[in-house]
Amino acid sequence: MFNFSDRTKYRFLEILPGTLTWGTFILAIVLSFEVPMVAIVLVILFDLYWLFRVSYFVFYLIQSWGKYRNEINHEWYKELIRDFSKWNEYYHVIFLPTYKEPLSVIETTIKRLIDCHYDSKRMIIVLAGEGRDEQSFNKHADYIISNYQQYFFKIILTIHPVDLPDEIPGKGSNLNWSGHKVKDYIDVEQLAYDKIIVSSFDVDTVVHPEYFSCLTYKYLSHPNPERTSFQPAVLYNNNLWGSPALVRIAAMGTTFWLMTELARPERLFTFSSHSMSWQALVDVDFWDKRIVTEDSRIFLQCFLRYDGDYMVTPMYVPVSMDMVSAGGYLQSLKELYKQQRRWAWGIEHLPFMLWNFKKNSHIPFKKKFYYVWNLGEGMYTWATTPILITTLGHLPVLFTTQEIESRALIQNAPFVLEFLMQLAMVGIFVSALISLTLLPRRPDDKGPQTYLVMVLQWVLLPFMLIAFGSIPAIDAQTRLMLGKYLGFNVTKKVRS
Repeated sequence: MFNFSDRTKYRFLEILPGTLTWGTFILAIVLSFEVPMVAIVLVILFDLYWLFRVSYFVFYLIQSWGKYRNEINHEWYKELIRDFSKWNEYYHVIFLPTYKEPLSVIETTIKRLIDCHYDSKRMIIVLAGEGRDEQSFNKHADYIISNYQQYFFKIILTIHPVDLPDEIPGKGSNLNWSGHKVKDYIDVEQLAYDKIIVSSFDVDTVVHPEYFSCLTYKYLSHPNPERTSFQPAVLYNNNLWGSPALVRIAAMGTTFWLMTELARPERLFTFSSHSMSWQALVDVDFWDKRIVTEDSRIFLQCFLRYDGDYMVTPMYVPVSMDMVSAGGYLQSLKELYKQQRRWAWGIEHLPFMLWNFKKNSHIPFKKKFYYVWNLGEGMYTWATTPILITTLGHLPVLFTTQEIESRALIQNAPFVLEFLMQLAMVGIFVSALISLTLLPRRPDDKGPQTYLVMVLQWVLLPFMLIAFGSIPAIDAQTRLMLGKYLGFNVTKKVRS
């Protein structure tokens, strides 16, 4: 626990991201009024930097897309049984935390686990319910046990009690509770820790048929599998054809962001669904029960526990998940905003890293700096860039005096900015084309013309970057700055 002095210092680190973001906006406005020439130079430099970021994005997106196409066409199960004679000595523990999801969602996930090109009898399913929804959970759990228990080694049911001390309600605390319960079971059954691979999935996660074969292959072929997490590509496309265009763009944008990160494993955090060794999970005492973004924090827990000797191994064999869908269009957008704000709440990792990196002298400084820069710069540009480019970047030109307007830089600034933005549009074009290759099968009630809609919807991206990018990120950073901590909200997802 923090003492008063430590808490004050830690609060300063929490205030820092929001201060930088709001300081940037205030500085841009002040410079636009007081010294527009300086402001214009800074805006052009910032746009050049953003063009570099877009080029970086396109390069790694295309690279990852190529690896994705290659890995999904592998026959991983055949390669696994060919190259590793003892592959079937390993168990897969699969955590499925659930809260008020309909039975149809849970059952679809269970069926896809059975349909994998892998022996489902080596799977231990953990259906982790919440005490706040115990009656509904028990009803769903009884159905799953009755109809699917025979396909798995074991289905374990856990119910996370309400209002336990020193935790916040949410997925992380549910996983922490169920993790300890599963440990009790594993210890009683005397299963070897080094023969257990763990996967933490949202309950709407639908795995690719080759997922567990690929995961087992990469685990067994890794030189030190207990010192790495495995991050698959995440496709938000289970309910894509019935989702609003704005939701589809946000979901595809998240998919593309993660795909570019997969190409750079040295800077990769775990996100959403992920897998790891049971031994590492036990060593860090399971997922953090006091935070919202437990999916990324588990990597940092391991990174600190092993003094920086921990990494994330990319997997391009994907898992598919639901997009936000709350029935009505406006309600779906409201839930999308909450989801994006929750993801932006990952800024809570920055003070955590700065605080704990300072105390750990065994981690090389280069590694510390790399991860702090990666998260800090990413969260900063997420909040500031769209607004700076589309809105505040034009202020200096509007408030120049007649004397300054005669200068060449002022006269040409609008054309320079427009040219830079046109170059950056290449990123939108590439994203639109690649998105077509990630679409699930078109339903019979959707005509071929819907493919054209899937391309044209990308013209909405600039609006999306502000309304469901910058604003929820600013919201999250401001809340952290003011100490108004965000609780966990479950994203509403409705399937037709």
